[in-house]
Amino acid sequence: MKIRPSADCQFDEISLGEVMLRLDPGEGRIRTTREFKVWEGGGEYNVARGLRKCFGLRTSIVTALADNDIGRLVEDLILQGGVNTSHIQWAKYDGIGRSVRNGLNFTERGFGVRGALGISDRGHTAASKMNPNSVDWDELFGKKGVRWFHTGGIYAGLSESTPDVVESAMKAARKYGTIVSYDLNYRPSLWAAVGGKDAAQKVNRRLASYVDVMIGNEEDFSEALGFEVKGLKKNYQELEHASFETMVREVASTYPNISTIATTLRKVISASNNDWSAIAWSQETGFLVSQERKNLEILDRVGGGDSFASGLIFGLLDGRSLQESLELGAAHGALAMTTPGDTSMVNTSEVEKLVKGGSARVER
Repeated sequence: MKIRPSADCQFDEISLGEVMLRLDPGEGRIRTTREFKVWEGGGEYNVARGLRKCFGLRTSIVTALADNDIGRLVEDLILQGGVNTSHIQWAKYDGIGRSVRNGLNFTERGFGVRGALGISDRGHTAASKMNPNSVDWDELFGKKGVRWFHTGGIYAGLSESTPDVVESAMKAARKYGTIVSYDLNYRPSLWAAVGGKDAAQKVNRRLASYVDVMIGNEEDFSEALGFEVKGLKKNYQELEHASFETMVREVASTYPNISTIATTLRKVISASNNDWSAIAWSQETGFLVSQERKNLEILDRVGGGDSFASGLIFGLLDGRSLQESLELGAAHGALAMTTPGDTSMVNTSEVEKLVKGGSARVER
């Protein structure tokens, strides 16, 4: 993987996606709470924030917000995360949100036998109304310079225009030698009213031809791309062997432009207890497996996959091997799920410590 030198680029990584205001009832439930804590979040944005806040890289987010106090709150939260905001587009607000609004994401964490629950309220948002000409991609990737571009299936599924926005960004990124990663991030609720899995697969298959690094979880490749993972539900412990390897090779054969494929593996014992690991494949290394963390205790599972992606990307940008990068991603994802909110609250040294087998003993 040939990555542009840091000195030649203004940004190490840029994400394209929607940033929503997450409303979190804490230990309560959405349907009965009397108060919410607010966070910012979004699948693609979370990667940029993790790379900046945890790993110290120069990142930015390409998105759009309605210009009202909710949008400015989201901006303030992004600024607290250290992510560059110069590529946020501000849409004029009409007073009640008839034509443009900001996305809301109501999310409860779940506990024990009660699973996490997410309810999005994101129709007609500013980010969903962007079009391929909304951004000067040649200016961004050519003149400013970007080492890594990340986007995903959540943003691609927001509206009829967003797949075109993603495609135009990917084409420009590849034109200037920027690595393109894509997280499939299949969400049934996002596609339910517009054709379901068939519609998702049509969009994702079209975009896959521009991707260098494909990321997903154990179900995304079947649901979002249409590749069958035999034994997915029955043989989880053997998934990292022949069944998944066969599927990965089929994906790589179909899309020879993809040089690396990575996925998280999660066995849900309860909402607060999961087995957690990750696997990766590249043309050079073949099939790799991370450490498995059995009975991982979870406070808030949302964003674990995004933090995996940011750890993996950091490792590759830092010149680490794919195995080392995989371990960084798996460790960062595990740590991110020990704190509330969509994004992690850890630093690089904590991630490195966990990779090396560090314990949870108190530090004084």
